[in-house]
Amino acid sequence: MKRETRDDIMIWSAVGMLFAGVGVSVAGFLVEPLGIIHDTVLWFFAQCLIWSGAVFGIPVYVRTKINSMIGNISEKEKTEVKRRVNNELDQGK
Repeated sequence: MKRETRDDIMIWSAVGMLFAGVGVSVAGFLVEPLGIIHDTVLWFFAQCLIWSGAVFGIPVYVRTKINSMIGNISEKEKTEVKRRVNNELDQGK
């Protein structure tokens, strides 16, 4: 699987989970008893937020750390490390 395809799947699944969580939460207000949200609705919404946060947050954190490590090495080593990291990310390791 290409890196772009994997990233697209992750982003769209996170966006879908956000919409699902918001939709279920709004529906929780509209069903009987009106204005009271059941614990399971809140639990589902929390899981949607956790999934979305993980999808958006973890890759950003990892890339930031990798770039920080690359900034601490020499130029010759820097190009070699970038090449290896990009190859590993493209292969999904």
